[in-house]
Amino acid sequence: MKPEDLNLFYEPKDRLRLTVGDRSWHTVVPTWASPLTYPGKYVSLLDGKNQEIALVPELSQLSKESREALEEELRRRYLTAQIEKIEFARTEWGATYWTVTTNRGRREFVTQSLSENAQWLGPGHILLTDVDGNKFELRDVEALDPSSREMLGRIL
Repeated sequence: MKPEDLNLFYEPKDRLRLTVGDRSWHTVVPTWASPLTYPGKYVSLLDGKNQEIALVPELSQLSKESREALEEELRRRYLTAQIEKIEFARTEWGATYWTVTTNRGRREFVTQSLSENAQWLGPGHILLTDVDGNKFELRDVEALDPSSREMLGRIL
């Protein structure tokens, strides 16, 4: 299956679908296959049972309409809030409870097993994934206020 043969579109309004020739998939879930190693490349298109339908090496290989639909779905799926301040953080029985201020407002969330759900993306750059799969990014730990850094130091 070549990327240029893929036709991605929304039908109904909030459901990404795929047709290739005479085949059609009513549920398509795009996932980055290698987001840290190759950011912006290699999108795996999964069906409703999490079976891979196709791998798209470069979004630019898709038609304009398909690329726009895929980019919109990826934006929805990988919505990431930027943490600006940690107001509260407490670990209890392997779960960490957070209250933070983000670029999208105040958020409360829970992470399980920080060894699996806190990824260091670089020096001072952390990505947290909560129990619902939401992503929270700390781009620069040193830029946080002293109280936030202290709480983070106790947790990590």
